[in-house]
Amino acid sequence: MHRLIVALLASVDAVIAAAVGLAVTLAPLTLLWVFGFGGGADWGVLWPSAVSVWQLGNLVPLTITLPPDYLAATGIDAGAASFVLSLAPLAFAGFTAIFAARSGARASHADAWLTGVLTSSAVFALVTTGAALTGANDVARAETWQAILVPTLVFALPALVAAVVTEWSEAGSGAIARLRDRVEAVPHGWGEVPALVARGSAVVVLGLVGVGAAVAAVALFARAGQIVALFQAGDVDPIGATVITLAQLAYVPTLAVWGMSFVAGPGFAVGTGTAVSPAGTQVGVIPGLPALGAVPESTTSWLLLLALLPIALGALAGWIARSRLLHARGTFRERSPHPLHAAPARRAEPPGAWAQLQPAPAAGPASSLFDAGKTAALSGLLSGAPSEEPGADAHVDAPEDPIGARLVVTAGIALLSGGAAALLAWAASGSLGPGRLAEFGPDAGPVALAVGLEVLLGAAILLLSPRSAGGGNSAAHDSTSAAAGVDPATADDGPHPEPPEAAAFAAVAAFTARRSGAVPAEDAEERHPSPPVSGSRSTPLPDAGGGVAPEATTEPIELPRSAPPGARDGSD
Repeated sequence: MHRLIVALLASVDAVIAAAVGLAVTLAPLTLLWVFGFGGGADWGVLWPSAVSVWQLGNLVPLTITLPPDYLAATGIDAGAASFVLSLAPLAFAGFTAIFAARSGARASHADAWLTGVLTSSAVFALVTTGAALTGANDVARAETWQAILVPTLVFALPALVAAVVTEWSEAGSGAIARLRDRVEAVPHGWGEVPALVARGSAVVVLGLVGVGAAVAAVALFARAGQIVALFQAGDVDPIGATVITLAQLAYVPTLAVWGMSFVAGPGFAVGTGTAVSPAGTQVGVIPGLPALGAVPESTTSWLLLLALLPIALGALAGWIARSRLLHARGTFRERSPHPLHAAPARRAEPPGAWAQLQPAPAAGPASSLFDAGKTAALSGLLSGAPSEEPGADAHVDAPEDPIGARLVVTAGIALLSGGAAALLAWAASGSLGPGRLAEFGPDAGPVALAVGLEVLLGAAILLLSPRSAGGGNSAAHDSTSAAAGVDPATADDGPHPEPPEAAAFAAVAAFTARRSGAVPAEDAEERHPSPPVSGSRSTPLPDAGGGVAPEATTEPIELPRSAPPGARDGSD
């Protein structure tokens, strides 16, 4: 696609990302102005309020300064008139990041990822600058450089990451594709390390966010009565209840991150000197916000088992990475099918060996029950001679599995997962007011450490565990040997007897030749004598004249004491 078209589409994406976020904030305020104030208030004050809310949602801290008239009317202490509001409703930042990632991926698909990312980021920065300059107000004030830079980074970084990842995985040409080809050409599995680290970290982070959202949903459902009681205690009208509900919906992703930190172990705070974690809960007096009614008053030590979930996610990431490493470095040759379920491979015969067993054509009229067609069909069936080692598995190439690459992948997944968890914890924490309300949310350091160690443990279980390349083969060989009546412990002792298929093959060939008339019965018996029965011996019988009869019979012999339970004894 032409670069100009890519730049135009990227610009449209940036404008839509900013406009939708501002519109979502401005629409409820407009409804509040219409139904709450009856249109008598100045509509122009809604735009600065909408911009301030949008900036807070995109991680811009706001300095709130309450006017003296409001302090006098409400009786609030003058010391609480100014504070920092930085606990962000992450729904806005999440929407901006997702839309930016979509824009970066589209630019990569158009083979102009750098043009798309730079253009969209520049346009988003221009929109952000315009909103910051036109939406300044005295009540909620943000630093101009923060109001421009922070939302731009919220958009630009996901767009860049999505574009690079798409280029790495799908591009056929370009600088990133050439770098990928060089990296993947590194032997011994090292070329797969960057992609495996990124894939495993993505699995862990998405899993942690999902688990945190599930824990938050369970807490909201379990404490629904307390939440309703806080709504009723607020004594607000329907319009006020609607505004509070919409504001709390914007904080749902923030609550999901709190649930993630709770599952990891460190927990979160709902005020200065408070802690909510599986190890214990100490909350004291908390604000009367309905969403905070989901915070439990006490916890049980059984909730410490939730720490197994990050370990399980690390194990899942390790399993995915280990499978990819094995697939990339070595291709297993398929084993031969089991002799009881599939025809064995054909064994090489010396030239003319099968021709010697073919019956010669009869000189006169066919006196055999087998005509030429039947004989040919039987010969074709018999041509699938047994393999050289019946029941033995084909050789399996054990792929290289160096410990160095697995160590790096394990450490990389743990570090990236811990870093991503720290970033999410930092974004979901901040100040909600003065005094005790200055500390809300999880602490990034403990969350990063806990998530990193738990993921490291789970990934190490799957990535660093030893792998036996021949254990399965020996077990399969023992099972097939047992099915063939051979003791696996003594299968290799002494000379190997001729397989029973060879004896049956010779007997059928002799029978065919004798019935077709090509070979007399006596010659067939001499050429292909019947194999002796295992556990018996041939004994010549004297005839009436004192000689030896041409045919022999068998007499049983005593089997060794170590014979199998099903063998006959000499009393028969």
